[in-house]
Amino acid sequence: MSDDYLWDGSGEPDPAVERLERALSPLRSARPAPELPATGRRPFGGMLAALAAAAAFLLAVSGLWVTARRPGASWEVTRLASTPSGGSVAGVERLRVGEWLETDVSSRARVKVGAIGQVEIEPRTRLRLVDAGAASHRIALDRGVLHARIWAPPGRFFVDTPSAVAVDLGCEYTLAVDETGAGLLRVSSGWVGFEHEGRESFVPRGAACATRPGKGPGTPYYEDASVELTGALSEVDFGPAADRADALRRLLATARRKDALSLWHLLARLDGADRIAVYDRMAALVAPPDGVTREGVLAGDSRMLDRWWEALGLGAAGWWRRWKIDSPG
Repeated sequence: MSDDYLWDGSGEPDPAVERLERALSPLRSARPAPELPATGRRPFGGMLAALAAAAAFLLAVSGLWVTARRPGASWEVTRLASTPSGGSVAGVERLRVGEWLETDVSSRARVKVGAIGQVEIEPRTRLRLVDAGAASHRIALDRGVLHARIWAPPGRFFVDTPSAVAVDLGCEYTLAVDETGAGLLRVSSGWVGFEHEGRESFVPRGAACATRPGKGPGTPYYEDASVELTGALSEVDFGPAADRADALRRLLATARRKDALSLWHLLARLDGADRIAVYDRMAALVAPPDGVTREGVLAGDSRMLDRWWEALGLGAAGWWRRWKIDSPG
């Protein structure tokens, strides 16, 4: 029997098919067949297309269902209760994006920052998980103290505070924020960027940097600097403008070569006679390299400032700007 006989009646019929047709003939409908759109001789192509479309639709619907049911990104939190022997695990929970974590006067917490690090939360600390994505991780520290240890590439972990953002550059640090929103960053390894509305501080290992609401990050300083220098630096950063000149004079008088870290930052933050005074003192401590001129630095030439930074033995400065261009944060 020809296959065409089954579709359009042409070709040689099979005797068995003829017998079946005769047996079913009393049940044949007298109504005319409905008009259908023209197709090829074999409808399998159209059937397969319809089935494929239906399958694609089902997959799309199931994908939306799975996405809707997928739990939000979260971090593991281990609650630690204080005991006479030092502490014990009080429970393990999940912190999801948008949720707050708070410790009381007698408890601490350990938070896994995805797969890139860990944060220890001290008592009386309140923070919120802002982002736990694949590209970046971010929390907001409302108040309290945290210790961060991050081993991811630079720019993957951010901590928002009421007055500045701490940008991890592969490091370990402590960040404290008081009830007024003022904060203090202390770096024990690596580097941390501290920034707010274009005001930037680069804080290396062994250095600290304060921040104040309405002011942003202050000038970083090494923690072994003299009390006279750190006190005067705080006045320059956050004190009344009328007292700045006297505070700057005291700061420059006590600055060591190592304190050029602080003077370099001040070059970009002060102007006029104050900038000139900082330049002269820094040049006495660390000679400007070839190509770095007094006129260029006082004019704010970023390339000259970068070259002078490198003369401090703290590595290249341009990487920060290059990193910020590609940063997901």
